[in-house]
Amino acid sequence: MKIQKLLVANRGEIACRIFETCRELGIGTVAVYSDADARAKHVREADEAVHIGPAPAPESYLKGDAIIAAAKAVGADAIHPGYGFLSENADFAEDVRNAGLIWVGPSPKAIRSMGPKDEAKRIAEEAGVPVLPGYRGEAQDAETLTKAAKEIGFPLLIKAVAGGGGRGIRLVSKAADLKAELESAVREAESAFGDGRVMLEKLVQQPRHIEVQVFGDSHGNVVHLYERDCSLQRRRQKVIEEAPAPGMPQEVRAAMTDAAVRLAQAVGYEGAGTVEFIVDGSKPLATDTFWFLEMNTRLQVEHPVTEMITGQDLVAWQLLVASGGELPLNQTEIPLMGHAIEARICAEDPADGFRPGAGLILEFGLLQPVDGETIRWDAGFETGDRVPSNYDSMIAKLIVYGDHRDDAVDQLTEALSHTQLAGVPSNTGFLRRCALSEAFRTGTHHVNWIAEQDKALTQPESDHELASLLAVADIRLDDAGGAMPWDIRDGFRANAAPVRKAAVAVGADADWLDPTSYDLPTETPLPFVTDLSPRRYAVTTGGDTVLVEVPDYDADVEAVLGGDNVSAPMPGKLLAVNVKPGDSVAKGDAVAVMEAMKMEHTLAAPRDGIVESVEAATGDQVAEGDVLVTLEAE
Repeated sequence: MKIQKLLVANRGEIACRIFETCRELGIGTVAVYSDADARAKHVREADEAVHIGPAPAPESYLKGDAIIAAAKAVGADAIHPGYGFLSENADFAEDVRNAGLIWVGPSPKAIRSMGPKDEAKRIAEEAGVPVLPGYRGEAQDAETLTKAAKEIGFPLLIKAVAGGGGRGIRLVSKAADLKAELESAVREAESAFGDGRVMLEKLVQQPRHIEVQVFGDSHGNVVHLYERDCSLQRRRQKVIEEAPAPGMPQEVRAAMTDAAVRLAQAVGYEGAGTVEFIVDGSKPLATDTFWFLEMNTRLQVEHPVTEMITGQDLVAWQLLVASGGELPLNQTEIPLMGHAIEARICAEDPADGFRPGAGLILEFGLLQPVDGETIRWDAGFETGDRVPSNYDSMIAKLIVYGDHRDDAVDQLTEALSHTQLAGVPSNTGFLRRCALSEAFRTGTHHVNWIAEQDKALTQPESDHELASLLAVADIRLDDAGGAMPWDIRDGFRANAAPVRKAAVAVGADADWLDPTSYDLPTETPLPFVTDLSPRRYAVTTGGDTVLVEVPDYDADVEAVLGGDNVSAPMPGKLLAVNVKPGDSVAKGDAVAVMEAMKMEHTLAAPRDGIVESVEAATGDQVAEGDVLVTLEAE
């Protein structure tokens, strides 16, 4: 049965990416959205969209019954879960099938088999897949776990059986720390997953993370599409991924991919899946230095690098298999070509502990051509979109391709230099510093490498903000010179606001450069300036973007007098709104209380006045800069 109309039970980048394949295949598309995503890019790109609830995920994207009802209401015949949210929820998969809809994913049985980490490792052992020494027993009393820990030896890891996303994991370096770390891991596991069971595992000191993309169909066929290296991680969250793995000998690739296929066959796997291995990075890759970690029963965030090196569309494969079709290629027909790298672009501030950001995107994009072959841009947001504070901070993925790994790394550092995100914080400069490092260039990085670098990767270059100010000063001096109208390079488009982009050689006899010309040395990136408004500029150097605002002295006087608005100073939740339209307030009165970063913040009236409007209510999630209360103008 060919899928005619597909509902994607997800949001952002992955929903947009699935819709792209659907358009190519002539399949109708349906988006679902929460209150926070009513104007989101994935809603705009779908043929139809259905509202499913308030902003918090448990009241919208995690409500399986609402999603199934939405599919029924618009006549969709299939549901694709994307990744995250309900993608590995066996009960949801079962409910979708019981509703008479096609589930684009593995069977509920396979999801359940690979879900609990202890059960997955038991199945792996039976399939002849190497597994790290550890304890995966049912008994969870302190005496049993302590005895098992001594037998395994220290250092070791405590892992939540139902864990995921790095939660419920504790490193125990010595026996004296075991009791406290066990209690902490159990508490977190119970809070995060409702399941406090843990397992113990021998620690690999310099681990690499290498995973194998597998694919199965309902006709008994299972293949792999080679491996990906995801060793560049922050707090066990992937940052940059690549395919194939650096330094991978053919005999090790054969052993690892064979093990992954055996595991998929053992559970009768259908659809896209990823078998993850932990690898001893202190030694050269060998057939005895990798062990099974877990299996992800869904499409991975990093699937584009596999698509780039094989020339295949994995979403198209998913839709084909879900419709009952056979895999389009057998193992010998799947090519391995060149090298691809993906960087996850997030709205977060690396210099502030990777604090997630939210708010209006003033400018976002890659300031160089995207050809789809050597550079691919998978984004869930565009300029003018608002990043909500309710969900994951990843907003786009930059994927590059080269004939060899060095080519791909060069492509990545160059592209990150020309990636601009203004209005919300960005990790692009951090990503570029990672890619420029000697460890990444030589492929000697490991899972703990970022943590070991301390602030070397998270802090922009010391002259970054100075360069930004000089760049804007140069442009404003150029403006003051009185250029002729036909010499003004403002990206003129009929019925659209002018936006100027330029690369500026700071401190030299700089002139406007053609922003489509990018033969600039990556080791000394020039500032790229986007003129957002007469007094506001986004300036990007080496991937780091700052907003430069030239003072407006009339506005400064108004600011001294207090201004008219009370705005959210950071993303958070409103705990109380103490005023209503028509109320009189005095300067300093508490007009609202919000919770952010686990602390309460009182928001005060900027001056004496009358409340003109209240733009938010108690319980609302608000983004940084959102206007909450407006006073009548004086």
